[in-house]
Amino acid sequence: MGDLIDRLRAGLPDEAILADPDVTASYANDMASFCPAGAPAVVVLPRTVEQVRHVMRTATALRVPVVPQGARTGLSGAANASDGCIVLSLTKMDRILEIDPVDRVAVVEPGVVNAALSRAVAERGLYYPPDPSSWEQCTIGGNIGTGSGGLCCVKYGVTAEYVLGLEVVLADGRLLRTGRRTAKGVAGYDLTRLLVGSEGSLGIVVRAVLALKPAPPAQLALVAEFGSAEAACAAVCDIMAGGHVPSLLELMDGTTVRAVNAMTSMGLPESTEALLLAAFDTPDPAADLAAVGELCTAAGATQVVPAEDAAESEMLLQARRMALPALERVSTATMIDDVCVPRGRLAAMLDGVAAIARKHDLTIGVCAHAGDGNTHPVVCFDAADPEESGRARESFDEIMALGLELGGTITGEHGVGVLKKEWLARELGPVGVEMQRGIKAVFDPLGILNPGKVF
Repeated sequence: MGDLIDRLRAGLPDEAILADPDVTASYANDMASFCPAGAPAVVVLPRTVEQVRHVMRTATALRVPVVPQGARTGLSGAANASDGCIVLSLTKMDRILEIDPVDRVAVVEPGVVNAALSRAVAERGLYYPPDPSSWEQCTIGGNIGTGSGGLCCVKYGVTAEYVLGLEVVLADGRLLRTGRRTAKGVAGYDLTRLLVGSEGSLGIVVRAVLALKPAPPAQLALVAEFGSAEAACAAVCDIMAGGHVPSLLELMDGTTVRAVNAMTSMGLPESTEALLLAAFDTPDPAADLAAVGELCTAAGATQVVPAEDAAESEMLLQARRMALPALERVSTATMIDDVCVPRGRLAAMLDGVAAIARKHDLTIGVCAHAGDGNTHPVVCFDAADPEESGRARESFDEIMALGLELGGTITGEHGVGVLKKEWLARELGPVGVEMQRGIKAVFDPLGILNPGKVF
């Protein structure tokens, strides 16, 4: 420990090194439940690329594991510390280095908060679409590490589609540059896309070139109430099959609606079994909403309420943004799943989750990026009750099994981390696991980068 600290101090200022166990313990976890975490030996907070390289050279020389972290808003345990590790917190590397309106790119450090980037580019008439629900806290580095999504993915796609190039510090301290800042580029293997979603297991992102879009018009939204999840999901299928391109298409089941009402007194319809929210940022959003409203009615919506202006739209969408906080108030703990299925199997997914909730006598609310088929079942349970906690874990696993059975994936945007690594092998199969472990060995032959995560 003394040798480690001394070597780190040779290339880092004193204020960048935290060694007090009471302080380092506060960096042990992200926001996931049921994920073990160890005790870090030290936490470092570099401000420069060279300081990150020094940390990795030191870690390689001493064979010390390194766990990279951002804001620790993750939900899979990917940022959890391991015993004796260096926690490499990148939150101090938070500069927006460039915003280029001609090439429509931004160059940023990994500690830049998603919302800060979005606001900065908006001042230049530009738009950075990926918007995870934690966008006011989560960092771009964390978004890249987990391949984050958000509410707008149905139209604009996920983080991976906006990362053009990266600078990455490898396990031995070498600096790797990948990708480009041009509109096109197919030179060599796509290492940039490989690194996005790798959860810090292949290298440390220290700089990113991100694609931007022109700022869209203000969006208008509608809310449609359904008596069943099946009817709401049928409307989703009709909307997508009809060629509509909403900027947002979100669903909340009845359990979630009632939780939001209990927290916010928004007056959402308590009798609903599914609430669908759609929005458009097109030149004529009112016309698009009218067309979608007709499809919702034809699918069985009992009520369709379109917003008249942007302020009213924001009020409607606030209910969706409050879904997770509201479900977190239902009990002492939650497990937030992240299962993505083909849109055509969305109704089967929601019905299956409801059956799992009844089987285990638990409250499980579902909010979903319905346009992507990406569901977030939230298992609510009493963490102080071992028997109920066990049922919660069983239900979580059954939800993932259901997603695979329906032709889906165990994670659409939260990552694998510690929480789902056993399930990753089931999804990939033995050949897929062998290939991915081979890639890991090329980038990190000593196995010091975020050990115990993903595989």
